[in-house]
Amino acid sequence: MTGIDFIMLTDHFRLDAKRDGHEGWHGPVLQAHGKDVLLIAGEEISPRYNHYLAFDINEPIVPKRYEGKPQKYIDMVNRQGGFGIIAHPDHEGAGLFGVKPFPWIDWSVKGYTGMSIWDLQTDWQEKLKNYPSAILSYFFPSHCLSGPKETTLKRWDELNKDARVTGIGEIDNHNAKRRLFGLNFYIFNFRYAFRTIRTHILTERPFTKKDSEDIHIVYQAIKDGRVYVAHEYWHSAKGFSFAIEDDEKEVAIGGEFILKDKPAFIKVKIPVSGLIKIIQNGEKVYETANKECNLEIKEKGIYRVEAYHKVLGKYKPWIYSNHINVIK
Repeated sequence: MTGIDFIMLTDHFRLDAKRDGHEGWHGPVLQAHGKDVLLIAGEEISPRYNHYLAFDINEPIVPKRYEGKPQKYIDMVNRQGGFGIIAHPDHEGAGLFGVKPFPWIDWSVKGYTGMSIWDLQTDWQEKLKNYPSAILSYFFPSHCLSGPKETTLKRWDELNKDARVTGIGEIDNHNAKRRLFGLNFYIFNFRYAFRTIRTHILTERPFTKKDSEDIHIVYQAIKDGRVYVAHEYWHSAKGFSFAIEDDEKEVAIGGEFILKDKPAFIKVKIPVSGLIKIIQNGEKVYETANKECNLEIKEKGIYRVEAYHKVLGKYKPWIYSNHINVIK
Protein backbone atom coordinates (compact mmCIF):
# COMPACT_ATOMS: atom_id res chain seq x y z
CA MET A 1 0.00 0.00 0.00
CA THR A 2 1.53 3.29 -1.07
CA GLY A 3 -1.17 5.91 -0.52
CA ILE A 4 -0.02 8.14 -3.35
CA ASP A 5 -2.30 10.38 -5.42
CA PHE A 6 -0.07 10.93 -8.46
CA ILE A 7 3.09 9.54 -10.05
CA MET A 8 5.43 11.57 -12.26
CA LEU A 9 7.24 9.06 -14.46
CA THR A 10 10.41 10.15 -16.30
CA ASP A 11 11.95 7.49 -18.53
CA HIS A 12 15.34 8.15 -20.10
CA PHE A 13 15.06 9.90 -23.49
CA ARG A 14 11.53 8.56 -24.00
CA LEU A 15 7.90 9.61 -23.81
CA ASP A 16 6.46 6.17 -24.57
CA ALA A 17 4.00 6.23 -21.66
CA LYS A 18 2.49 9.45 -22.98
CA ARG A 19 2.60 8.36 -26.63
CA ASP A 20 0.90 5.05 -25.84
CA GLY A 21 -1.95 6.71 -23.94
CA HIS A 22 -1.05 5.74 -20.38
CA GLU A 23 -1.01 9.28 -19.03
CA GLY A 24 -4.04 10.13 -16.90
CA TRP A 25 -6.12 8.59 -14.13
CA HIS A 26 -5.87 4.86 -13.44
CA GLY A 27 -8.12 2.77 -11.26
CA PRO A 28 -7.27 0.88 -8.08
CA VAL A 29 -5.46 -1.86 -10.00
CA LEU A 30 -2.29 0.23 -9.44
CA GLN A 31 -2.70 0.40 -5.69
CA ALA A 32 -3.65 -2.19 -3.11
CA HIS A 33 -5.72 0.28 -1.08
CA GLY A 34 -8.20 0.77 -3.94
CA LYS A 35 -7.41 4.43 -4.62
CA ASP A 36 -7.15 5.94 -8.10
CA VAL A 37 -3.78 7.36 -9.10
CA LEU A 38 -2.89 10.02 -11.67
CA LEU A 39 0.03 9.07 -13.94
CA ILE A 40 2.00 11.96 -15.47
CA ALA A 41 4.62 11.14 -18.11
CA GLY A 42 7.75 13.20 -18.65
CA GLU A 43 11.28 12.57 -19.87
CA GLU A 44 14.61 12.34 -18.10
CA ILE A 45 17.12 13.97 -20.40
CA SER A 46 20.21 12.15 -19.26
CA PRO A 47 23.55 12.62 -20.95
CA ARG A 48 26.68 11.84 -18.90
CA TYR A 49 26.05 14.75 -16.51
CA ASN A 50 23.34 17.37 -15.99
CA HIS A 51 20.21 15.19 -15.93
CA TYR A 52 17.00 17.11 -16.45
CA LEU A 53 13.37 16.10 -15.81
CA ALA A 54 11.19 17.55 -18.57
CA PHE A 55 7.38 17.79 -18.35
CA ASP A 56 4.52 19.06 -20.49
CA ILE A 57 6.38 18.28 -23.73
CA ASN A 58 5.14 16.24 -26.70
CA GLU A 59 8.42 15.25 -28.36
CA PRO A 60 11.34 13.58 -26.56
CA ILE A 61 14.66 15.41 -26.59
CA VAL A 62 17.86 13.45 -27.26
CA PRO A 63 20.63 16.03 -26.95
CA LYS A 64 23.60 14.01 -28.19
CA ARG A 65 25.03 17.12 -29.84
CA TYR A 66 24.64 19.09 -26.63
CA GLU A 67 26.71 16.99 -24.23
CA GLY A 68 27.94 19.39 -21.58
CA LYS A 69 25.57 22.14 -22.77
CA PRO A 70 22.42 21.75 -20.66
CA GLN A 71 21.21 25.26 -21.49
CA LYS A 72 20.52 23.94 -24.99
CA TYR A 73 18.02 21.32 -23.85
CA ILE A 74 16.52 23.56 -21.16
CA ASP A 75 15.71 25.97 -23.97
CA MET A 76 14.36 23.13 -26.14
CA VAL A 77 11.96 22.09 -23.37
CA ASN A 78 10.80 25.69 -22.91
CA ARG A 79 10.22 26.11 -26.65
CA GLN A 80 7.82 23.16 -26.52
CA GLY A 81 5.88 24.99 -23.80
CA GLY A 82 7.18 22.65 -21.12
CA PHE A 83 9.18 23.09 -17.95
CA GLY A 84 11.95 21.20 -16.23
CA ILE A 85 13.58 20.22 -12.97
CA ILE A 86 17.27 19.61 -12.30
CA ALA A 87 17.60 15.98 -11.18
CA HIS A 88 19.78 14.57 -8.36
CA PRO A 89 22.18 17.56 -8.51
CA ASP A 90 24.77 16.26 -6.03
CA HIS A 91 24.74 12.55 -6.83
CA GLU A 92 28.11 10.98 -5.98
CA GLY A 93 27.47 7.36 -6.94
CA ALA A 94 29.01 4.38 -5.16
CA GLY A 95 32.41 3.48 -6.58
CA LEU A 96 32.69 0.25 -4.61
CA PHE A 97 29.67 -1.10 -6.49
CA GLY A 98 30.38 0.46 -9.88
CA VAL A 99 27.75 3.20 -9.64
CA LYS A 100 29.02 6.28 -11.45
CA PRO A 101 28.31 9.80 -10.19
CA PHE A 102 25.65 11.73 -12.12
CA PRO A 103 25.74 15.27 -10.68
CA TRP A 104 24.60 18.55 -12.19
CA ILE A 105 27.79 20.47 -12.96
CA ASP A 106 26.70 23.57 -14.90
CA TRP A 107 25.06 26.13 -12.61
CA SER A 108 25.26 28.95 -15.14
CA VAL A 109 21.98 27.76 -16.70
CA LYS A 110 18.70 29.67 -16.60
CA GLY A 111 15.07 28.97 -17.40
CA TYR A 112 14.50 25.89 -15.25
CA THR A 113 11.59 25.63 -12.80
CA GLY A 114 13.04 23.58 -9.97
CA MET A 115 15.61 21.19 -8.62
CA SER A 116 15.58 17.98 -6.64
CA ILE A 117 16.54 18.63 -3.03
CA TRP A 118 16.14 15.09 -1.68
CA ASP A 119 16.71 11.98 -3.75
CA LEU A 120 16.37 8.44 -2.41
CA GLN A 121 19.27 7.06 -4.46
CA THR A 122 21.66 9.93 -3.74
CA ASP A 123 20.97 9.69 -0.02
CA TRP A 124 21.15 5.89 0.11
CA GLN A 125 24.13 5.31 -2.17
CA GLU A 126 26.42 7.65 -0.25
CA LYS A 127 26.20 5.18 2.65
CA LEU A 128 27.77 2.37 0.56
CA LYS A 129 31.33 3.03 1.70
CA ASN A 130 32.21 -0.58 2.55
CA TYR A 131 30.57 -4.00 2.58
CA PRO A 132 29.32 -3.94 6.21
CA SER A 133 27.68 -0.53 5.72
CA ALA A 134 26.26 -1.67 2.38
CA ILE A 135 24.68 -4.76 3.92
CA LEU A 136 23.17 -2.70 6.75
CA SER A 137 21.89 -0.10 4.29
CA TYR A 138 20.40 -2.74 2.00
CA PHE A 139 18.34 -4.43 4.71
CA PHE A 140 17.47 -1.26 6.68
CA PRO A 141 17.50 1.50 4.03
CA SER A 142 15.13 3.95 5.72
CA HIS A 143 17.14 3.76 8.94
CA CYS A 144 20.19 4.90 6.99
CA LEU A 145 18.70 7.86 5.11
CA SER A 146 20.15 11.10 6.45
CA GLY A 147 18.17 13.72 4.52
CA PRO A 148 19.07 16.23 1.83
CA LYS A 149 22.76 17.00 1.44
CA GLU A 150 23.84 20.25 3.08
CA THR A 151 25.50 21.38 -0.15
CA THR A 152 22.20 20.88 -1.99
CA LEU A 153 20.17 22.85 0.55
CA LYS A 154 22.74 25.65 0.67
CA ARG A 155 22.71 26.04 -3.11
CA TRP A 156 18.90 25.87 -3.21
CA ASP A 157 18.58 28.61 -0.59
CA GLU A 158 21.05 30.82 -2.45
CA LEU A 159 19.20 30.37 -5.74
CA ASN A 160 15.89 31.30 -4.11
CA LYS A 161 17.30 34.64 -2.96
CA ASP A 162 17.20 35.74 -6.59
CA ALA A 163 14.15 33.88 -7.96
CA ARG A 164 11.89 30.99 -7.07
CA VAL A 165 13.41 27.56 -7.64
CA THR A 166 10.95 24.89 -6.53
CA GLY A 167 12.45 22.07 -4.49
CA ILE A 168 11.04 18.59 -5.14
CA GLY A 169 11.74 15.08 -3.91
CA GLU A 170 12.54 12.16 -6.20
CA ILE A 171 13.29 8.48 -5.83
CA ASP A 172 15.30 7.93 -9.07
CA ASN A 173 14.34 4.27 -8.73
CA HIS A 174 14.88 1.57 -11.37
CA ASN A 175 14.39 -1.65 -9.37
CA ALA A 176 17.95 -2.36 -10.54
CA LYS A 177 19.50 -5.81 -10.28
CA ARG A 178 22.97 -6.23 -8.82
CA ARG A 179 24.84 -9.51 -8.48
CA LEU A 180 27.04 -10.01 -5.44
CA PHE A 181 28.50 -13.20 -3.92
CA GLY A 182 26.67 -15.14 -6.62
CA LEU A 183 23.28 -13.77 -5.53
CA ASN A 184 20.90 -11.32 -7.23
CA PHE A 185 19.88 -8.23 -5.28
CA TYR A 186 17.13 -5.82 -6.42
CA ILE A 187 17.39 -2.16 -5.40
CA PHE A 188 14.59 -1.27 -4.64
CA ASN A 189 11.13 -2.59 -5.45
CA PHE A 190 8.74 0.24 -6.24
CA ARG A 191 6.32 -0.65 -3.45
CA TYR A 192 9.05 0.29 -0.96
CA ALA A 193 10.47 3.21 -2.92
CA PHE A 194 7.08 4.92 -3.22
CA ARG A 195 6.84 4.91 0.57
CA THR A 196 10.02 6.94 1.02
CA ILE A 197 10.72 10.36 -0.51
CA ARG A 198 7.53 12.05 -1.67
CA THR A 199 6.61 15.42 -3.12
CA HIS A 200 3.43 16.93 -1.66
CA ILE A 201 1.61 19.67 -3.53
CA LEU A 202 -0.85 22.27 -2.29
CA THR A 203 -3.52 22.63 -4.95
CA GLU A 204 -5.65 25.69 -5.57
CA ARG A 205 -8.69 23.49 -6.16
CA PRO A 206 -9.59 19.80 -5.81
CA PHE A 207 -8.85 17.28 -8.54
CA THR A 208 -11.65 16.94 -11.06
CA LYS A 209 -10.80 13.40 -12.27
CA LYS A 210 -10.37 14.90 -15.74
CA ASP A 211 -6.91 13.95 -16.99
CA SER A 212 -5.70 17.16 -18.61
CA GLU A 213 -7.20 19.45 -15.96
CA ASP A 214 -5.67 17.55 -13.07
CA ILE A 215 -2.26 17.26 -14.72
CA HIS A 216 -2.36 21.04 -15.10
CA ILE A 217 -3.22 21.39 -11.39
CA VAL A 218 -0.10 19.40 -10.49
CA TYR A 219 2.08 21.35 -12.91
CA GLN A 220 0.89 24.71 -11.61
CA ALA A 221 1.49 23.80 -7.98
CA ILE A 222 5.07 22.85 -8.82
CA LYS A 223 5.67 26.00 -10.86
CA ASP A 224 4.31 28.12 -8.01
CA GLY A 225 6.46 26.38 -5.39
CA ARG A 226 3.42 25.15 -3.45
CA VAL A 227 5.35 22.05 -2.48
CA TYR A 228 6.88 20.26 0.47
CA VAL A 229 9.01 17.11 0.50
CA ALA A 230 8.85 14.32 3.06
CA HIS A 231 10.25 10.89 3.88
CA GLU A 232 7.12 8.96 4.81
CA TYR A 233 8.29 5.44 5.53
CA TRP A 234 7.86 6.09 9.26
CA HIS A 235 4.97 8.51 9.33
CA SER A 236 2.74 10.35 6.86
CA ALA A 237 3.40 14.07 6.47
CA LYS A 238 -0.19 14.84 5.47
CA GLY A 239 -1.49 17.63 7.64
CA PHE A 240 1.77 19.57 7.66
CA SER A 241 1.22 23.31 7.27
CA PHE A 242 3.45 26.36 7.10
CA ALA A 243 2.19 29.91 6.69
CA ILE A 244 3.02 33.50 7.60
CA GLU A 245 0.22 35.79 8.71
CA ASP A 246 -0.72 39.07 10.30
CA ASP A 247 -4.16 40.39 11.22
CA GLU A 248 -4.98 41.08 7.54
CA LYS A 249 -3.76 38.12 5.51
CA GLU A 250 -2.16 34.69 5.47
CA VAL A 251 0.40 33.45 2.94
CA ALA A 252 1.23 29.77 2.52
CA ILE A 253 4.15 27.86 1.00
CA GLY A 254 5.29 29.31 -2.31
CA GLY A 255 3.79 32.72 -1.64
CA GLU A 256 5.07 36.22 -1.01
CA PHE A 257 4.31 38.05 2.22
CA ILE A 258 4.57 41.84 2.57
CA LEU A 259 5.89 42.74 6.02
CA LYS A 260 4.24 45.86 7.41
CA ASP A 261 4.50 47.81 10.67
CA LYS A 262 2.45 45.25 12.56
CA PRO A 263 3.13 41.87 14.17
CA ALA A 264 3.59 38.97 11.73
CA PHE A 265 3.95 35.35 12.69
CA ILE A 266 5.21 32.10 11.25
CA LYS A 267 2.69 29.34 11.96
CA VAL A 268 3.77 25.69 11.59
CA LYS A 269 1.92 22.48 12.37
CA ILE A 270 3.22 18.93 11.94
CA PRO A 271 1.16 15.73 12.19
CA VAL A 272 2.91 14.43 15.34
CA SER A 273 5.24 16.07 17.80
CA GLY A 274 8.81 16.45 16.58
CA LEU A 275 11.61 18.95 16.09
CA ILE A 276 10.69 22.04 14.04
CA LYS A 277 13.39 24.28 12.57
CA ILE A 278 12.81 27.68 10.95
CA ILE A 279 15.33 28.51 8.23
CA GLN A 280 15.81 32.13 7.10
CA ASN A 281 18.09 32.88 4.13
CA GLY A 282 19.71 29.47 4.56
CA GLU A 283 20.41 29.81 8.30
CA LYS A 284 18.53 28.28 11.22
CA VAL A 285 16.98 31.06 13.28
CA TYR A 286 14.72 29.06 15.58
CA GLU A 287 13.87 25.52 16.65
CA THR A 288 11.41 23.91 19.00
CA ALA A 289 10.49 20.37 19.98
CA ASN A 290 6.74 20.49 19.63
CA LYS A 291 3.80 19.80 17.33
CA GLU A 292 3.27 23.49 16.54
CA CYS A 293 5.33 26.63 16.16
CA ASN A 294 4.25 30.26 16.45
CA LEU A 295 7.15 32.66 15.85
CA GLU A 296 7.03 36.41 15.36
CA ILE A 297 9.21 37.71 12.53
CA LYS A 298 10.44 41.25 11.89
CA GLU A 299 12.90 40.79 9.04
CA LYS A 300 12.53 40.21 5.33
CA GLY A 301 14.05 37.14 3.70
CA ILE A 302 13.19 33.70 2.41
CA TYR A 303 11.79 31.38 5.05
CA ARG A 304 11.30 27.63 4.99
CA VAL A 305 10.71 24.83 7.51
CA GLU A 306 12.46 21.57 8.33
CA ALA A 307 10.79 19.00 10.59
CA TYR A 308 12.25 15.90 12.21
CA HIS A 309 10.56 13.10 14.12
CA LYS A 310 11.90 10.47 16.46
CA VAL A 311 12.65 6.93 15.31
CA LEU A 312 14.05 4.65 18.02
CA GLY A 313 14.82 7.68 20.17
CA LYS A 314 16.70 9.64 17.49
CA TYR A 315 15.47 12.55 15.41
CA LYS A 316 15.33 11.63 11.73
CA PRO A 317 14.81 13.99 8.75
CA TRP A 318 11.17 14.13 7.79
CA ILE A 319 9.71 17.27 6.14
CA TYR A 320 11.30 20.06 4.07
CA SER A 321 9.06 22.89 2.89
CA ASN A 322 9.55 25.26 0.00
CA HIS A 323 10.05 28.92 0.77
CA ILE A 324 7.83 31.86 1.61
CA ASN A 325 9.38 35.12 0.43
CA VAL A 326 8.99 37.95 2.94
CA ILE A 327 9.48 41.46 1.57
CA LYS A 328 9.03 44.98 2.91
